[in-house]
Amino acid sequence: MKKKLAVLLVFLVVLVVLGFTLENQQPVELVFLGVQTPRLPISRFIILALLIGMLVGPVLRTLLLLHRRRGRDLNQAHMRYQ
Repeated sequence: MKKKLAVLLVFLVVLVVLGFTLENQQPVELVFLGVQTPRLPISRFIILALLIGMLVGPVLRTLLLLHRRRGRDLNQAHMRYQ
């Protein structure tokens, strides 16, 4: 049952992304810090921004957790030597 639900969920996500892509085909150029992109459909830029955010978010969260854990470990080690 879980496998069927997962397949259905993936299918729905693919349909939503496909519909979004087909509805947003207006070509645009972006300029960022003086760098100009080629004219591409706006959907590509939005999906790319979404994917970058999905990658950057977990990486930043992991770095924050590692930083906190390291600080806690250093604090405990400092307390032992006093």
